[in-house]
Amino acid sequence: MHTDTPTIRGRVVPQWATTLEVRPVRPAERPAWRTLMATHHYLGFRGFVGESLWYVACVDTDWVALVGWAAAAWMVRVRDQWIGWSRPQQWARLKFVVNNARFLILPDVHIPNLASKTLAQNTQRLSADWTAGYGHPVLVAETFVDPTRFAGTSYRAAGWTALGPTRGFARRHRHYVAHGQPKQVWVRPLSPDGAAPLRAPFLPPTLIGGTPTMLDFNTLNWIGPDGLRPRLAALPDPRHRRGIRHRLDHVLLLALAAVLAGQRHYVAISDWIRDLDPEARRRFGCPRWGDTYQVPSEPTLRRVLQQVDPDAVDAILNAWLDSETRRVGDVLAIDGKSLRGSAHGARTRPVHLLAGMVHRTGQVLGQVDVDVKTNEIPRLRDLLAPLDITGHIVTTDALHTQTATARFLVEEKHAHYVMEVKGNQPTLQEACAALALEDFSPSGPHGRSGPRADRTADGAHDDRPE
Repeated sequence: MHTDTPTIRGRVVPQWATTLEVRPVRPAERPAWRTLMATHHYLGFRGFVGESLWYVACVDTDWVALVGWAAAAWMVRVRDQWIGWSRPQQWARLKFVVNNARFLILPDVHIPNLASKTLAQNTQRLSADWTAGYGHPVLVAETFVDPTRFAGTSYRAAGWTALGPTRGFARRHRHYVAHGQPKQVWVRPLSPDGAAPLRAPFLPPTLIGGTPTMLDFNTLNWIGPDGLRPRLAALPDPRHRRGIRHRLDHVLLLALAAVLAGQRHYVAISDWIRDLDPEARRRFGCPRWGDTYQVPSEPTLRRVLQQVDPDAVDAILNAWLDSETRRVGDVLAIDGKSLRGSAHGARTRPVHLLAGMVHRTGQVLGQVDVDVKTNEIPRLRDLLAPLDITGHIVTTDALHTQTATARFLVEEKHAHYVMEVKGNQPTLQEACAALALEDFSPSGPHGRSGPRADRTADGAHDDRPE
């Protein structure tokens, strides 16, 4: 019988000593974990199918609970309805769901709330551990509780949600066999977005091997009126008309989407496009031949990207991103970099570019060639002149801390600026170092400045001595 006094195998454990740690099982501990699970769990244990992780919950050095996670069940109607994904999405994204296949509180362990605490700690670290072990996170955890044995109280206390019963079938090889023992299905989201990414047309790039991006592909206008594809359709096709299977705007749309998702070379771009599920291909307007939405091959992508005018494509992409993502008040970073490997021989200077990038989205609004680094100062005006940056905040390094640049930004572009001050402006640097806190608004006395600095929050005069 469980009591309020924590005990482990008959030994009373003081409440202050019950520091619970849930961690993966070490290789040397796996035989002991396997034996305990096979001996004491009512289902026994012969192993897991597919990807799996084994955990142990410890109080000090004592094992008090064992937890096993494995690949998700192939088909669960109430779970699939809760997620809201299509069948093709389920086939492609099931790896992002994980099943709590075994959970065992060891015999003679009586610690109040141990089960819910173990589950809560385990789910907090589960996705990170899964990424470290298998190269991808997990977004949703599921489990099946036998209602004839358990009420699922520990799962409810740990933040899980009951969805309803299964239909009472078990998978045997390639077939499903009725066993007449429905289980209660419980789920718990493991990410702030819950199951939303699993039913979205486009998965976040980080889930499919890309680099993080601040663009939400599901909200961008790809093929609608004034979308990216209609803009790309205005480009002339440099290819010979004979033998063309994929339209230029279609190829460029997919290639640019792959680049925005973090792909950086031809093979990666092609792999990203090939791995798109049918719903994502439909959203991109891919042509449908029979039952399949077709995408271009890697050689086709390579030829198109090598032949098309890069400046024209860059201008269209930036204009589209600007209309889709930029907001008043965005921060625009200005910086110049030399392209590695662009110098040819000792007499040729490397290519040096001055570019402007939006902090929030990583979007490059434009770039200009610079002969040498010291010529960045006049070229900043050429970079920003065609851009509408009204209300934006422009950040620069110390090289661009110039009076003429500040006036250009404020008076002509109606923008704000944050400029770094270093030793190249010694007089200004000394003047900044001499400033006191009271010289900055609103850092006056009592956190207020200006003519009303001597008034309290309710407007009454403050006669307290300074």
